Amino acid sequence: MSDNNRILLFTVGMTFTVALVLGVLFFGLKDAHAKNEAVFNKRAILAAVGNYLPTPVDELSDDQVQEIFEKNVTSTVYLANGETVEGVDAANVKMAKEKKKAEEKRQYPLYTYNNGKEDFYILSVYGNGLWDAIWGNVALKSDGATIAGASFDHKGETPGLGAEIKDNKKWSSQFADKRIYDEDGNFTSVLVRKGGAKDPVYEVDGISGATVTANGVSEMLKTGIAKYSDVLEKIQAKSSKGSGKVGMLLN
Repeated sequence: MSDNNRILLFTVGMTFTVALVLGVLFFGLKDAHAKNEAVFNKRAILAAVGNYLPTPVDELSDDQVQEIFEKNVTSTVYLANGETVEGVDAANVKMAKEKKKAEEKRQYPLYTYNNGKEDFYILSVYGNGLWDAIWGNVALKSDGATIAGASFDHKGETPGLGAEIKDNKKWSSQFADKRIYDEDGNFTSVLVRKGGAKDPVYEVDGISGATVTANGVSEMLKTGIAKYSDVLEKIQAKSSKGSGKVGMLLN
């Protein structure tokens, strides 16, 4: 056998062996990867209600995250018109994929967390930063109009700048207690303002050196939360009925 044939056989053999090993690893670890991804996503969702958890979310074990979801979290999937989507697990709704669908077919997950005293409604939002996608979870208090907390993530924002939406917990904590509707019931969302918030109710400070990312967060919140408007109207009506107050209606 010539040297060229030996080299060819060796190359083919190594390629086959590597492919086989990678295939075994992929399928053998597939369930573990799926479980880890599920826990990661659940932890990110719970981060939005971090101030209302019995233990800080970063200190929760994976088993504790799973336990909280099983005992304290329920979920529903909606269309933008407020119609419930039956037979779909909220955990399987990927916002990046939904964005590619026609508007009327997009699905939106809503998680309800109860800490034994109050319901919190967690919305998923998705948008664009400077370099790539950004996303987050926004928790509303039982009135459906006041933010309880928020958590954000990104695909490729610059460390120390745009990446601060995820890394700087002090910055994201500013969203707590902000309002997304004005006193007349008009949707306002929350503005991330360059140079510092001017309105303590509806604005938060921007991120130094990351104006485009901050603007992306503002736009993501404005458009993303608005997709839940019909659902939030029902939540607000329920809250107002329970408190004996006149409900806020969305325009």
